[in-house]
Amino acid sequence: MTSVVYPGDALSRRQRLVYILVLGALTALGPFTIDLYLPAFPQLEDDLFTTTAAIQLTLTATTVGFAVGQLIVGPWSDKVGRRMPLIIATAVHVVASFGVALAPDIFWVGIFRVLEGVGAASGVVVATAMVRDLFGGLPLVRMLSRLALVSGLAPILAPVIGSQLLLVLDWRGIFYFLAAYGILVTIAAAFFIVETLPPERRAEQGHATVGDRYRALFGDRVFIGVAIIAGMTFSGLFAYLSSSSFLFQEVYGLDPQEYGLLFAVNSVGVVLGVQISSRLAKFVGPQWILAGTTATMLVSALTIVVLDSLNFGLVGILIPLWFFILACGFSFPCNQVLALVNHGKEAGTAASLLGAVNFGLAGLISPIVGLFGIHNAVPMGGVMAATAVVAILVLWFVVRPRTVPALAR
Repeated sequence: MTSVVYPGDALSRRQRLVYILVLGALTALGPFTIDLYLPAFPQLEDDLFTTTAAIQLTLTATTVGFAVGQLIVGPWSDKVGRRMPLIIATAVHVVASFGVALAPDIFWVGIFRVLEGVGAASGVVVATAMVRDLFGGLPLVRMLSRLALVSGLAPILAPVIGSQLLLVLDWRGIFYFLAAYGILVTIAAAFFIVETLPPERRAEQGHATVGDRYRALFGDRVFIGVAIIAGMTFSGLFAYLSSSSFLFQEVYGLDPQEYGLLFAVNSVGVVLGVQISSRLAKFVGPQWILAGTTATMLVSALTIVVLDSLNFGLVGILIPLWFFILACGFSFPCNQVLALVNHGKEAGTAASLLGAVNFGLAGLISPIVGLFGIHNAVPMGGVMAATAVVAILVLWFVVRPRTVPALAR
C-alpha cells in the first residue's frame, strides 16, 4: 500500500490532467504576453512612426514588469494563499492588454506593457508554487517538466501564432487577443483550481515573514547558483527572441509567415529537450544534465558566430541555433527542480525570485544585441556565448555539482 507523502500523490489521473492543462495555460500567459507581438515589430515601427530601438524597449519594459510582478506576487501568495493573487494579477493583465491595444503612441505602449508584464507574472509564479505545494521528489520533476515544456515552448510558439494572427489582424488586434486569453485563463483558474496552500501552512515557524523566506533562499548556495544559471539560459534564448524579428525578416528577407515557420521548427528542439531531460533525471542528477547543456549552449553559440563570420548564410545560423534551443529545453526542468526541491515552505517566494532573475537578466542583457546593430548574427551569437560562459562558471564554482544530493524517489 502506497502512503501519501505529498497532497498531489492522492490526486487521480484525471485531476492531475486538469491541473496540468490549467496551470500550463497560466504558465503560457507570460511568454505569450512577451513574444506574441514579435512578428509585428516592423508593422509597429511604421504605424507609430518610431525607431527599432524604441520598439525593442517595449519588449524590455515587459520583461522588467514581469520580473517586478513576480517579486510581488510570489511572497504575497505565500502569505495569503495562491488563488487570490492569481486572479487579481491576471485581471490587471487583461486591463493592461486593452490599454496597449488602444495606445495612441509608443510612450503609452511602453507604460501599458510594463503593467501587462506585472499582471502576467502571476501565472508563472503561482503555477510553479502550486506544483511545489502538491508534489516532491521525482513526481515534482515530472510535473515541473510539464510546466517547463509550456514555459519553454510558449516563447517559441508565440511568434508562430502571432504571425498567423497578422494575416487577419493588425498589431492592435494581437493585444485584443491577449486580453481575451487573459479572461479565459482567469475564468479557468477561478472554476478549476482549488487553494493548494492551506492557512496553517502560511505562517510556519521560521518562515512567517517575507524576510525569513528570503533569508532561507539567499542562504542556499545551490538556489543562488541555479537562479543565475537559469537567468543566463533564458537571457541567451531571449537574445535570439528579441533580435530574430529584425534579423530574419529585414536582413534575410523572410515574411511574417516564413518567420513563424522558423519558430515552429525551433519549437521541436524545446519539446525534445524538456521531455528527454525529465526522463533522464530518473537516472542522472539534474546538475549533471546542466553540465552538458551549458557546454552545448556555448559550442552552439560560438558556431553561430564563426559560421556567420564566414558567410555560411541562413543555414549556418539555423542549425547551431536549433541545438542551442534544444540545450535550453534540457535545462528548463533541471533549473526549476534544483531551485525548488528544498524550498517547499517558501515555494511562492522561490518561484518568484527564480522568475524575476530570469526575466530581469533577460531584460537587461537582450538589448545589448541591438546596441551593436542587427546587420548579421554575430552580435546575437556573441551575447548567447557570453551567457553560456557565465552559466558554466556558476555551475562549477557556485553550485558545485558533486555536492548536490540525489533527488528523493
